[in-house]
Amino acid sequence: MPKAINRTFAGALAVSLGLSLAACGGMPQNASLYSTKQPVVERTNYTLDLQSGAGGLPISEQQRLADWFETVDLRYGDRVAIDDATASGPVREAIGKLAARHGLLLSEGAPVTVGFVQPGTVRVVVTRSVAEVPGCPDWSAKSDMNYANGTHPNYGCAVNSNMAAMVANPEDLISGQTGTGETVIMSSSKAINSYREQAPTGAGALTSSATGGN
Repeated sequence: MPKAINRTFAGALAVSLGLSLAACGGMPQNASLYSTKQPVVERTNYTLDLQSGAGGLPISEQQRLADWFETVDLRYGDRVAIDDATASGPVREAIGKLAARHGLLLSEGAPVTVGFVQPGTVRVVVTRSVAEVPGCPDWSAKSDMNYANGTHPNYGCAVNSNMAAMVANPEDLISGQTGTGETVIMSSSKAINSYREQAPTGAGALTSSATGGN
């Protein structure tokens, strides 16, 4: 009788130790098909203060700005804004032309930055967003047991990490591009409509031609 009790106790102890080890190994807990690993977008503001005048930006300051754009590698996805208390038109035009060399338009409204813009100066703000998926790859689930019937913690890491790495504008992961309401269907189908509306060559009457005979 004592041997039977010892065997029962040993079996229960083995099961409890197995469950404990499985829990330590990290069983999948996400029972849905939604990935818990999602892209996170971080924004960074780069600023440059320039001396401005009534006639706009001096040539020397325009050269400084052009060199700065090259240094920060201004590219698609970046936002260029101007913090100018005077809202000078010539200043905005000069900065806009330099940004246009990189294929960018000036954004309306500048983000809040550290420091005060001194009178007689204008601040150019470049906002850059970077997307990444924290916690990927995740191989924390080392147990073969899956009592919750959950997906692996690494589920979604490959797709979401590749999307975060390849998207041209990380801001699109937060809010996609808004349409303008214009459509290209009418222009793209002009050639087809012209072909369909063209009258057949044999639709008209046959022209008479004088022919000679022997």
